[in-house]
Amino acid sequence: MSKPVAGPVGFLDDRLGLSKIAKPVFRKVFPDNWSFLLGEIALFSFIVLLLSGTFLTLWFKPSMQEVVYDGSYGPLVGVHMSEAFASTLNISFDVRGGLLMRQIHHWAAMLFIASMTIHMLRVFFTGAFRKPRELNWLLGTILLQLGLIEGFTGYSLPDDLLSGTGLRFVEGLIRSVPVLGTYVSFWAFGGEFPGDAFIPRIYGIHILLIPGLILGLIAFHIFLVVYHKHTQKPGAGKTNANVVGYPFVPVYMTKQTGFFFITFGVTALMGGLLQINPVWIYGPYNPTQVGAGTQPDWYMGWVEGGMRIMPNWESNILGFTISWNVMLPGLGLLGLLAIVTGLYPFIEQWVTGDKRDHHLLDKPRNVPTRTAFGVAGMTFYGLMWIGGGNDIIATHFHIAINHITIALRILVFIGPVIAFLITKRICVGLQRRDRDQLLHGRETGIVMRLPHGEFIEVHEPISNEEAYELVAHDRQLPVSEPEVDANGVAAPGGMLAKLRRRVSRFYFRDVVQKPTAKELEIARSHGHGHEGNGHGELESGSSESSGREVGSGARGGGD
Repeated sequence: MSKPVAGPVGFLDDRLGLSKIAKPVFRKVFPDNWSFLLGEIALFSFIVLLLSGTFLTLWFKPSMQEVVYDGSYGPLVGVHMSEAFASTLNISFDVRGGLLMRQIHHWAAMLFIASMTIHMLRVFFTGAFRKPRELNWLLGTILLQLGLIEGFTGYSLPDDLLSGTGLRFVEGLIRSVPVLGTYVSFWAFGGEFPGDAFIPRIYGIHILLIPGLILGLIAFHIFLVVYHKHTQKPGAGKTNANVVGYPFVPVYMTKQTGFFFITFGVTALMGGLLQINPVWIYGPYNPTQVGAGTQPDWYMGWVEGGMRIMPNWESNILGFTISWNVMLPGLGLLGLLAIVTGLYPFIEQWVTGDKRDHHLLDKPRNVPTRTAFGVAGMTFYGLMWIGGGNDIIATHFHIAINHITIALRILVFIGPVIAFLITKRICVGLQRRDRDQLLHGRETGIVMRLPHGEFIEVHEPISNEEAYELVAHDRQLPVSEPEVDANGVAAPGGMLAKLRRRVSRFYFRDVVQKPTAKELEIARSHGHGHEGNGHGELESGSSESSGREVGSGARGGGD
């Protein structure tokens, strides 16, 4: 290290003991897989949001004061508008680089929420939420909710016709809450909608409160990743007791620095080439107008879809009108997303009885029921999302909008069920193929005729690495709590224990168990192409917990 650098570093180290703190972090090993980059895209796009948002705050005026526009955009000169909308036009047309920064900011917001969503799907399908990472999963759930709120508040700030229509949507959601809704709406908007206090209020929330919460939660999230060590995909040499990868410094840090600039570059390229949110086309917000084909940003489209396909159900109770058609699909769907995602790790742990630490990821095929539930949820989300654009679909494909709405009302119930069944069958089929490869090897397509006339297909053995990866997972059996004890007395737990047994049997039904070491030995002795592959050793030593049966505590395939 050169003197100009070594001097200050030594000074700080002598007084703060930085080397003792930094050394374990710098030598921390991280595994290398492309899917792990999804979370990093979310982190890097959030950094881009902070940088571009700081630029925009220098020019944006969060005021509902009415002004007459006299800027560079000719078609709106002389039009009455809010100061917020006028400053947005000023950023777009009169501030050097302003439009580019606006569009980078908007695309980064889209990318931030999209990458968080896909990252959580990756964590879900691979089982990375299991003990000891339940808390980190909860942090991810909260971060996703905060991202949705942050995106919506930023989308509403320009006070254009499109964002104003979205605010009218939110005002309807707030008013749908019985008794309290009206009071909350008056407080939020400073009176009757649209009011004159809403933009200044959400401005502080958008640039300070929510970003601060997100930043703090991201820091805690990363701390837990380092503390628990990063999960890794199964493979040769990888167990629950180690991490196979590269040290943070210099390898991992260099890679991530380069990846940050790639993320920033792609976002800047999108901001420069792909137009988004052209507010000058929409014009200033007018409560008497709604733009044709109005659509929210993609991440709120599913909620709007729920509103559009929901039947017109209302009730009048004690003089209060309850608009179920607004409250259930609006607030209900967002609440359902938060509750289901937040509780799932604990529900699965209760169903499986598996309370061990897990640092190896699952292959989605090896947990068919979880994977099927995930695809069913994605199908439900997708159908709701399609509902949010039913008018666009109707006009582009010349289909009656009522027919689309009726079809979606049916599909949101049967579509997820069909997706669940198909996905589970695919996973079970892939499990059977994996088991067959372990026992008989890979099909070569070569057909051989034996001396006695029988035709057989020649199989070739799979490699040790492939075999190791195929057996590096737990044998899965339902919980086996006895219904009665040795004296014939009913076991404690009652109906809850009975429900758990039934749900556990459903969860593990149709799962294809990996072959035992004895089955592999028999297959090898019968000459099915496994001679010398060492699969018996792989089976017994594939991972720290590969031989344990989930829920029952009995020994499995390694015995």
